[in-house]
Amino acid sequence: MTQDAVTHYFTRADGSYLFARWGRPIAPVVFGVEDATVSIVKGALEAVVALAGHQMAETDPELGANFMMFFIRDWDEVLATPNMDRLLPDLAEIITRLKSVDANQYRAFRFDADGGIKASFVFVRMDADLSRLPADTIALSQAVQTILLWSDQAFLGQSPLAAGTDGAARLKPEIAAIIRAGYDPVMPVCAQDSTHGLRMAARVAVLEHRN
Repeated sequence: MTQDAVTHYFTRADGSYLFARWGRPIAPVVFGVEDATVSIVKGALEAVVALAGHQMAETDPELGANFMMFFIRDWDEVLATPNMDRLLPDLAEIITRLKSVDANQYRAFRFDADGGIKASFVFVRMDADLSRLPADTIALSQAVQTILLWSDQAFLGQSPLAAGTDGAARLKPEIAAIIRAGYDPVMPVCAQDSTHGLRMAARVAVLEHRN
């Protein structure tokens, strides 16, 4: 992939560049689904974390759970959830905005002193479109979109997944390569300069050559 292609995934709508990866092991918890679906979600997250060469944990010493995923039917459910405004201080404004664009998903992140991701809150509204998808496809898509701080435009009009020969969803090779490159120990946990995209592209090229 070219530098421009890689940089695109971390260039926001306002033109700023921002990359971040998790700076601590991921300790997930899932709400709003049956135990079988919880296992699917955690399995997808484990697969993406393994791809990145990162770590999972049972608990986070500071937060308990630092990756929270909520499956809901309506955005008002979020407003009605006790203490949710502590996780998302601007909760009412966020929900109003999500309703206005008929959004079916939302991700919020918290960061540590080094700029690395320390927590994420993922909301999936099971509208008609998402309800038609298999649980493992939804789980894999959300895991991919939370393993890094992607641009707010990264996956507009496109998915990080593609259908395999058996019809099952698979992570696109170029997205997998970017995730692996982003977690390379030589790369920074956070970057705000687009020259980081050049370094990422070089790491992606090495990974593609090895494959």
